[in-house]
Amino acid sequence: MFGLFTSEQRRARRDAQNWLHVADKVFHFRRDELRAEESQPLLQAAAELKSRLADRADAARLKIAMERLEGCLRRSGGAYYPKSTLVDYAEFFLVAAILFLGIRAFFVQPFKIPTNSMWPSYYGMTAEVFAAPDEEPGSIGRVARLLAFGASARRVDAPVSGEVRIPVVATGNGKFEAQFQKVSVRRWFVLPAPGKEYTLYVGSTPVHVRVPADFAFEPVLQAAFPDVKLAGRSVGRIMLDTGKTVRAGERVLSFDIMTGDQLFVDRVSYHFVRPSVGDGFVFRTGRIRGIEVPGAFTDKFYIKRLVGVPGDTLEIREPVLVRNGEPIDGSEAFGHNAAQSDGFKGYVNRGLLDAGLEVRVPDDSFFALGDNSPNSSDSRYWGFVPSQDVVGRPLFIYYPFTRRWGIPP
Repeated sequence: MFGLFTSEQRRARRDAQNWLHVADKVFHFRRDELRAEESQPLLQAAAELKSRLADRADAARLKIAMERLEGCLRRSGGAYYPKSTLVDYAEFFLVAAILFLGIRAFFVQPFKIPTNSMWPSYYGMTAEVFAAPDEEPGSIGRVARLLAFGASARRVDAPVSGEVRIPVVATGNGKFEAQFQKVSVRRWFVLPAPGKEYTLYVGSTPVHVRVPADFAFEPVLQAAFPDVKLAGRSVGRIMLDTGKTVRAGERVLSFDIMTGDQLFVDRVSYHFVRPSVGDGFVFRTGRIRGIEVPGAFTDKFYIKRLVGVPGDTLEIREPVLVRNGEPIDGSEAFGHNAAQSDGFKGYVNRGLLDAGLEVRVPDDSFFALGDNSPNSSDSRYWGFVPSQDVVGRPLFIYYPFTRRWGIPP
């Protein structure tokens, strides 16, 4: 009984303090507008409640004083009291948005990795290809995969019977790239986003599949059609035969797109300590001239691994990255690339670090490379990262819920 009484008394005192806070806010916000017949009762009711608090009055007497103060507030509160539920919600979400933007701007920023330039340290969008419909997840499985891995399904059925063929363009060295056109797709089923539409043929009838702009579609084709061969050329088109013949209504292609790693970026540390060689680091691209695309907004966020600080000299002796005359160290990824182990493919000569070339990092700049060197657009192609554009370092992979969840390498 004593405990119950104490709890009731504490709740009453806490409520009384809240009412006094509201009264103080209303009076100070409206003091220039309040008439004497409004302000005096409000001040007297607040003073009475404050006095009962000081005298440690019981809960019943506090409640009477609070009811009197609440009546005065209703008569003199204007837009500040009483507030509608809609206004309360609007204020709550406004404050939450301000707090979120403040935290995002100065402390921790969420970041999504779209491409696989840092694979296998960080995953961009990847695909899981299904060879037959009975391998595809059912309705419950699709929902579970969407929630856990951000998986979105792509299913393409044949409108007619015939052999599946792929139109491609030659990229040199006997390699080909699937043709596509730029389109708009939907992110989270609502928001417009840039995308690509690929066209395949069943016989002479086209079928289409749309994917996000940063998604690599060629690995899907390689996994789904491992026996492709050059079928022939026509004006402006090269066709690849897949060796797969389907009947009308059968699956042509089936795969799920798995979302890239989503992580929090620490925006504080680099204000106090200089980035270290070996760090994964995030930076803005707006002042990197080699990334500029005429007529496009290119101030984006990239993530790469820091391999060179001011004064460093760098070269690639495939598959090893050499810094200041010695094999680079400072990250496990460097050793894995040098040994071409654990999925790392080694560093390859390209651009500024082509075979026999050496580069020196200038003042107030950094040199950034992707861990997936054969498939990374990085400082070899577009040059140095200005030090003022460094945002922060990866802190925690919070999604998807895979083995990579947690503190990144």
